[in-house]
Amino acid sequence: MGPLLSEQVCYALYSTSGVITRAYRELLQPHQLTYPQFVVMMALWHNNGASLTETANSVGLSKGTLTPILRKLETAGYIRRELVCGNDRTKSMILTKKGRDFANEGEKITAQALCATGLSQDEARTLIRLCTSIRTHLDKAG
Repeated sequence: MGPLLSEQVCYALYSTSGVITRAYRELLQPHQLTYPQFVVMMALWHNNGASLTETANSVGLSKGTLTPILRKLETAGYIRRELVCGNDRTKSMILTKKGRDFANEGEKITAQALCATGLSQDEARTLIRLCTSIRTHLDKAG
C-alpha cells in the first residue's frame, strides 16, 4: 500500500545527507564550525571577495539564511565583510589569513569525509554528476 520508502530517490538523498552531515560535524567540531559554515568557506576559497548575493547563489542559500552564518564566520576570524568601493549597499566576503590557511585543513577534512563514505573518487564523481542532474532538472521544472 503506497510507495515503498526504500525505493524513493528523495528519501535516499534525504537520509544520506543526514549521515554525511553528522560525519562532517565530527570532523569540523575541533574547528568549531558547522557544516553550513564549512560549505560557505569552500565557496569563498574559490571566490574570495564575493558579494553576499554571489555567495548565497553559489551555496544555494537565501541571503537571510546566509547572513547569520557569515556573521559567525566573521566572529570566529575566518572572514571579514567589507563594503564594496563605490557601493555602500554591497559587502564583499574577504577571507582572513586564518580563513585562507584553513583551506589546507579543509582539503584534509573533505578527504576524510569521502573516505568515510566508502566511495571511490570515480563513484563520488558519478554521484555528484547525478545529483547535479537532478538539481538542474528540478530547478528548470520549478
